[in-house]
Amino acid sequence: MVATGGARTATEIAGDVRSGRVQPAAVAQQALDAIASRDGAIGAFVEVRPDEVLREADAVAVRADLQSLPLAGVPVAIKDNVSVTGYPMRNGSVATSPDAATSDHPVVARLRAAGAVVVGLTSVPELCLWGATDAAGRITRNPWNLDLTPGGSSGGAGAAVASGMVPIAHGNDGMGSVRIPAANCGLVGIKPGRGVVPSQLGRNSWFGMSENGPLTTTVADAALMLSVMADDPSLAYVDRPESVRIGVAAGSPSPVVRVDEHFRRATLDTARLLDGDGHRTTTAELPYPASPLGQIARWTAGGADDATGLDRSALQKRTRRHIAVGRRLERFVKPSQIASLERHMRTYFTDVDVVLTPALATPPIRAIDWSTRGWLANMAANIRYAPFAAPWNLLGWPAISVPAGIHPESGTPLAVQLAGPPGSERLLLALAAQIELARPWPRTAPVR
Repeated sequence: MVATGGARTATEIAGDVRSGRVQPAAVAQQALDAIASRDGAIGAFVEVRPDEVLREADAVAVRADLQSLPLAGVPVAIKDNVSVTGYPMRNGSVATSPDAATSDHPVVARLRAAGAVVVGLTSVPELCLWGATDAAGRITRNPWNLDLTPGGSSGGAGAAVASGMVPIAHGNDGMGSVRIPAANCGLVGIKPGRGVVPSQLGRNSWFGMSENGPLTTTVADAALMLSVMADDPSLAYVDRPESVRIGVAAGSPSPVVRVDEHFRRATLDTARLLDGDGHRTTTAELPYPASPLGQIARWTAGGADDATGLDRSALQKRTRRHIAVGRRLERFVKPSQIASLERHMRTYFTDVDVVLTPALATPPIRAIDWSTRGWLANMAANIRYAPFAAPWNLLGWPAISVPAGIHPESGTPLAVQLAGPPGSERLLLALAAQIELARPWPRTAPVR
């Protein structure tokens, strides 16, 4: 049994296109129709490419290498902070250049080479700094509960997939920006380890914290899309793992953050599921950084670097404050912070192979005009609901968000996070696939 509900998966679409059972243009048109009927209420896309995507789909159909294309004819959404030829990369801001990009980002080029067709560009918060997705006059909403956010900064990507408008979407993750929308929207979202997928995000990928990754409805699709983005076909094959030592860290990473009981219970329930599937679980709280300074300095200073050359007066007030803080904190971006955390984590992982945590501390925050709120209000909201992701960005180690039920109060998905040392992407995907097999989830939100 596999995850239930929703339209066809990317794996299924590609198989149908390769076999000739369906034409890529028909698949693209279905995605365009879904966007036309659903996105008005959700706001996932900032740009849709109806004419271009149909032409690209037709071009896929006559490719000589059609039979070998892993994503043959699969519609994909691209986050609006990487370049797509012919379109401006606005990065959620009116302060960025309106000029069209003249080349594709390497990840976009790899997706297209694999047969995927780019349907459109998805919404992000300004400069991808925040854990909710909104801008002046535009709020992106969670398909499971329109009053709540799908998360950020890959919020448009998460909402596009969770609403069934596209089967897969590109995102990237500097402080949880793939895993947070995945958790909010009931998707699989993996942040690969450093160097697995080309990053090339902004000026310095937030000092090496940011990575590109997929958002999908199934583990098989996540593995397939990651294999294309990484140019590593072996990642697409998820084998059943032997007995794995799993540390269970359900507690809060910060004394100022309380973990919602339902997220904590989902983590413990998932541990029992994995234990019953032959793995060895043990309670083992993580050695989180004693100070968040290393993470916050890179978050703010990375944003400040990305704002270089932009008209400050055109930026949102919260962004101006964020980059001003970043200018002051840049001197606190030190390699020793990573070295210290890695030393403690290496010791932790001598006794376990993988760690299991909640993906979020609370359900999604409200879908409101956060872009008009103050910097402190945004910081507090982001940190309190999504504190589990950032250490893995600082380390540059892989982590994945996996659905784990439905929150009884918000009606949005629950989720857990699996993380491991460098090179553990396939193991994380394999464990996620076991969870999916034992506890299938609705692949998309109910159509409203």
